[in-house]
Amino acid sequence: QLQFVESGGGLVQPGGSLRLSCVASGFNLADTYAIGWFRQAPGKEREGVSCISRSESTYNIDAVEGRFTLSRDNAKNTVYLQMNSLKPEDSVVYYCARTQTRSGYVCNRPYEYWGQGNQDTVSS
Repeated sequence: QLQFVESGGGLVQPGGSLRLSCVASGFNLADTYAIGWFRQAPGKEREGVSCISRSESTYNIDAVEGRFTLSRDNAKNTVYLQMNSLKPEDSVVYYCARTQTRSGYVCNRPYEYWGQGNQDTVSS
């Protein structure tokens, strides 16, 4: 089955850090044109948080700029999202996915092979 398998979420205090991992299953990350991390709060639309293109250019939304870092390790077929200085409003479900579409803003392209979702809770 073609999908990402996610891990790494959990409970952390405000100001703390978490690292999410997504392992590609059934396909090679190196053949992927772009990868994205998305999040969705209850009752809200899913939004692209951080995306990386094949040229290794990364794109972050303002809310996470300077706090979240996306990276990829093609040898391990894994993409990571390092989240620092976490805030209570970061407490949502996070997903990773890929796109093979080459045009348009990278986080807004049609994505596929979604991970199962990872709930992160930032609370004291």
